[in-house]
Amino acid sequence: MERIPFTPEGYQKLKEELERLERVERYEVIKAIEEARAHGDLSENAEYHAAKERQGQLEARIQYLNSKLAAADVIDCSNQSCEKVVFGVKVRLENLDTGEEVVYQLVGPDESDIKLGKISIKSPLGMALLGKEEGDEVEFRSPSGIKTYEVLEIFTD
Repeated sequence: MERIPFTPEGYQKLKEELERLERVERYEVIKAIEEARAHGDLSENAEYHAAKERQGQLEARIQYLNSKLAAADVIDCSNQSCEKVVFGVKVRLENLDTGEEVVYQLVGPDESDIKLGKISIKSPLGMALLGKEEGDEVEFRSPSGIKTYEVLEIFTD
């Protein structure tokens, strides 16, 4: 089984979602099914069919989360040196074409969310950044063309 890298925060977030689905939402769906059954004829009962569909989606999500957590490789980089870009660190970059500065954290594919400043280590920029040091230039191909950044700072928080 291929291991999936997670930050401690990302792993905890998945665990909390799984716990909420198993302990709260699963019972809410079961209750909705029971209530819909009490209304009589199931063949034309839209509430029953909707609740059963929700139950199927919920169980699929629970199974998905269980498989992700089982394959998780939690990597805590808070005690690492920040001399090079590695999984979990944050990097402050300057776009050498525009002068714009951005901060990204390198995370696993399941945690990436560009709006939150989290990029996957498997993304073009993430792969280009791995192993770089402060002052290094990073060139990578993005959907909008070749981009060049300078690594200004590497930190954990």
